[in-house]
Amino acid sequence: MPFTYLAQAQSTYKPPLIANENAFLGDVATSEKENPNAPMSAGFYRLEKGTPLVYTYTYDEMKIILEGSFGITDETGATVTATKGDVFYFPAGTTITFTTEDYGLAFFTGQRKQGGA
Repeated sequence: MPFTYLAQAQSTYKPPLIANENAFLGDVATSEKENPNAPMSAGFYRLEKGTPLVYTYTYDEMKIILEGSFGITDETGATVTATKGDVFYFPAGTTITFTTEDYGLAFFTGQRKQGGA
């Protein structure tokens, strides 16, 4: 079975607007076709300064911060200022509030079908 290669995806892929005026997310790869019973999807999430994004995960996701920074707060009130190289695991059921002073760019992998965010 062949692998999938997306050259320079971090700098060339522009995720579409998904919420508010400043939250962008797009899947760039998925295993849905090869593994329909337990698909994974991966892509990029970008948040620009403006409205906070509050999101409740219905699937497990891991995220690595690539550029900029995010304020990440869960429903318990725990808050982290996330910067390049930080990795997060958000289990299904977790509600997260994302903010930024400028912008943040992250790569994610979620246990879900493509477009299921």
